[in-house]
Amino acid sequence: MAWRQLIFKTRTILISPQPYQTPGFSKFFSKSSLYVEKVGIPEFLNGIGKGVEAHVAKLETEIGDFQKLLVTRTLKLKKLGIPCQQRKLILKHAHKYRLGLWRPRAQPLKS
Repeated sequence: MAWRQLIFKTRTILISPQPYQTPGFSKFFSKSSLYVEKVGIPEFLNGIGKGVEAHVAKLETEIGDFQKLLVTRTLKLKKLGIPCQQRKLILKHAHKYRLGLWRPRAQPLKS
């Protein structure tokens, strides 16, 4: 079924010109889009919520960079004294952020 759909889509793509270099595979292998907003450690932890934002100062002093937080392992977070449930939340959301499936919501402007 999936092969039939793929073949049908590539036939229609071959008939109509597309701006992609390899027709049919652009949808499957595209990179996740970059976000316009700059996300730092405080915005990331506030986006998670559930008490994780209490560790902002600790993570900023020990880890420092948001990109380093995205690749931090659980043992490093454990050595910093972050409880298990909050470590799991940080690691789960960091993985989703790297894949482009989740991002912290922007705070609404108060008028």
